[in-house]
Amino acid sequence: MNRRVIPIEAEPAATSAGAHAPHGTHALSRREWLKGTGVLIGTLAFPSILATLAPSRVWALEMQALDTHQGAVLLAFVKQQYPHKTLDDAVYALVVKDLDAKAQKDPAVRQQLADGVKQLDAINGSDWTKRSPADQARDVAAMEKTPFFKTVRTTAIVSLYSNDMAYAHFGYGAAQGDGGYLNKGFNDLAWLPNPPAAASGPIPTDS
Repeated sequence: MNRRVIPIEAEPAATSAGAHAPHGTHALSRREWLKGTGVLIGTLAFPSILATLAPSRVWALEMQALDTHQGAVLLAFVKQQYPHKTLDDAVYALVVKDLDAKAQKDPAVRQQLADGVKQLDAINGSDWTKRSPADQARDVAAMEKTPFFKTVRTTAIVSLYSNDMAYAHFGYGAAQGDGGYLNKGFNDLAWLPNPPAAASGPIPTDS
């Protein structure tokens, strides 16, 4: 089973015997649930530009090294590290996907993430995700010097912003792998203030 973020066919018929999910979707069967693999599930916000791009509004992330609770805590932790009020959890789940991949390859990383989740749960006495956002923010800040914090942060800074869903959400105009932003939507970033002309420097040319 590959680690991936996948849409789930929401219709009950898709999980019945002999039924097939539409192309590009994957319906999790009861047998897959019972394998013990961690799974995160969510729904894309509507209206949302991501909802218009995805084949289904429902998404799921299968994990190999992390369990469901660990994945949920890590997702909430990343949201506190890099808060964006309107960014869908599906994008944050990409960070959990990459953390899970690192944990599967390196037992030390797996243990570090597990210990970090236990430490967070101990703060709340049970499930850290039940803490208020303000309390979570303070908890995350208090862990800033820990290896756990650094592992999550260094993974998130790449995984969270270098993907098609982030490009669509933030309005990056160029296609993936194409650095020609200057004439392909660079000035369409409505969420940033316009810099003064003097601060922009000369427009580059091919010569």
